[in-house]
Amino acid sequence: MAQERFDYVVVGSGSAGGVLAARLSEDPTVSVLLLEAGPPDDADEIHIPLAFSALFRTSWDWQYETVAQKQLGGRRADWPRMRGLGGCSSMNAMIYIRGNRADYDEWRDAFGAEGWGFDDVLPYFVRAEGNQRLGGPWHGTDGPLRVEDRAFTHELSHAFVDAAVAAGHKRTDDFNGADQRGAGLYQVTNRKGRRWSVADAYVRPAMARRNLTVRTDAFVTKVLLEGTRAVGVRYESGGATHDVRADAEVILSGGAVNSPQLLMLSGIGPGAHLREHGIDVVVDSPGVGQNLHDHPAAGIVLHSRGTTDLAEGQTLGNLLRWKATGRTMLASNVGEAGAFFSSDAAIEHPDLQIHFAPTGFWDNGIHEPTRRSLTIAPTLVDPKSRGALRLRSADPHWHPEIDPAYFDDPADLDAMLAGLREAVEISHLAPLRDLVAGPFMPDVADPTDDQLVENLRRLAQTLYHPVGTCAMGTVEGSVVDPQLRVHGVEGLRVADASVMPRVPRGNTNAPAIMVGEKAADLVKESR
Repeated sequence: MAQERFDYVVVGSGSAGGVLAARLSEDPTVSVLLLEAGPPDDADEIHIPLAFSALFRTSWDWQYETVAQKQLGGRRADWPRMRGLGGCSSMNAMIYIRGNRADYDEWRDAFGAEGWGFDDVLPYFVRAEGNQRLGGPWHGTDGPLRVEDRAFTHELSHAFVDAAVAAGHKRTDDFNGADQRGAGLYQVTNRKGRRWSVADAYVRPAMARRNLTVRTDAFVTKVLLEGTRAVGVRYESGGATHDVRADAEVILSGGAVNSPQLLMLSGIGPGAHLREHGIDVVVDSPGVGQNLHDHPAAGIVLHSRGTTDLAEGQTLGNLLRWKATGRTMLASNVGEAGAFFSSDAAIEHPDLQIHFAPTGFWDNGIHEPTRRSLTIAPTLVDPKSRGALRLRSADPHWHPEIDPAYFDDPADLDAMLAGLREAVEISHLAPLRDLVAGPFMPDVADPTDDQLVENLRRLAQTLYHPVGTCAMGTVEGSVVDPQLRVHGVEGLRVADASVMPRVPRGNTNAPAIMVGEKAADLVKESR
């Protein structure tokens, strides 16, 4: 059989890849193939906002875990990543946050990512966004990504915001406006109380085009190279192996784990490391897999009283009402409210974000609740620690070695301790304190610093925001240039969170969608 050919092959249908494939297919003169390792997004748990953690440790999850983390008492941490249409936009908490202006200006100024300053990327955020309540100049109102105020918000979340204001945080109704600081309720990527993923917003509407082919259950194992030019990919599907040619470009959008792994399996990465696994080195690129970092979170969990727990919302009656109306507790995204602030008054930009949940949420939410609870979880959004991702085998089915090096830089532990102190203070203030029955983890109302650190080592986990392993820029260690082209390889780009040289201050779904939007323009401009 003749080898299949497309102009563009996009690997990964997630927050950037799904956007990119849909935007490229707007040009009817080009052909686009979108390959997704997982199945279609047809499970109820994907579309019910409250149910996202029910997907963890299932066939929908890649089921990654870190190596033993020294600062977490030697334990390994789970790293849930979606394996299905829409990628992690089909399994996240749907919080719409862009990050801080300073994040993108730093990409430009410190890493040489020209064209990625805040003023450069803001139009792409606006283009993507269809905000239900907020408008210009900070927000878009007619973009494909629906952003709305949650259809259900628990009374505990309102109480948290009021208590945070009492603690000195300014009240905000827009974390994505002129000033990121403050306390308030999060907006979410929902439509009428249902998850609105990249699959919903971009991929499915584009599938009506004859020039876009979408294949699920298609696991890409290698980028095909002729010399130092990418000419296609190899993938497994239906028990067979297939090669497909890209006449224009191959674009990897597998995320901070899969994209660097695929580069290394294809001979692009740190030379000595590749040779350890018997992989022929095509391009010695030392930065591939390096610069891995993430937002670690660690909460305090308190028992509640005089109110309900989100866990009580998971009933058949609520499911039927949610299907009919998009409301009930099932429309909660769990992390309903929060705040941005600095761990020290001398720090110019926020380095901490709180995620507040009107339920007990730890161990990625995988536990059976036994008592009504709430969680106040400080999250470090400006981590100094840097880890790495390395191959364990030349077999693409083996998971890579993931080491985010949580809290290895002592400054990260100091900042998180300040965040936990703030969480304790907020819990002691009205009106939240009136709904608190007592402490749970840690089990004292006024914990010492040592008790807070012990609790952190026990509960700290990913906030699902890994970045940096194919960092963009022109400085040493950069993997892709500001046009997202892989250094040393023709016809190959990376477009996903792995290209972010530094993680934005906030949830990374909206920034990854922005990368997909901008990448589409970069590809079109070079055609």
